[in-house]
Amino acid sequence: MSPRGVAIPDLRERLFGAAERIVARDGAAALTSRAVTAEADCAKGVLHTHFGGVDAFVAELVLDRFARTAAAAQELPGRAGQDTVAANLTDVALGLLDSLDPGVVGLAMTSNATSQRIRDALAQGAPGFAAIQEALAAYLDAELRLGRLPAGTDTATTALALVGTVHHLLMTGWAGTPDPREQVEDLVALLVPR
Repeated sequence: MSPRGVAIPDLRERLFGAAERIVARDGAAALTSRAVTAEADCAKGVLHTHFGGVDAFVAELVLDRFARTAAAAQELPGRAGQDTVAANLTDVALGLLDSLDPGVVGLAMTSNATSQRIRDALAQGAPGFAAIQEALAAYLDAELRLGRLPAGTDTATTALALVGTVHHLLMTGWAGTPDPREQVEDLVALLVPR
């Protein structure tokens, strides 16, 4: 265990990774501050010291994972003309889908304090679904200019349809439902015919 009072490199990511492992292994109900700090091999109070509690911690985890996906999506316009349009869209959509365990999403949705923190942060400009949608639209615009999409393609609506569907799949995923990856691939094929 890390000694008390000693700085822990990459503490946020260490705690986030621990939380994701706990939820994947033991389910969302097992996510407690003590379980996270034990899994991360940190002092018991470190989560409360740095985040103020589990609700704020889960909100920060969700916002961090959305920001990562948004950053990856921001690179997409630079890939215009490379690979296929469908493959590029599928990569970003699956990245968003895989950004959070459905159990973490469930925690964020069922805790009023957590979901309010996330909504407030997104309203204040934290990168999330809107940033991903804008990046996808910019990418599709670039592909349209290159002639790799049919003339008249509504890029904004295509981006909205893809992000909205992935958002829905992310928020409703649970064991026993169809594999959402197949649904994403089917949607991309429908939106961007080869």
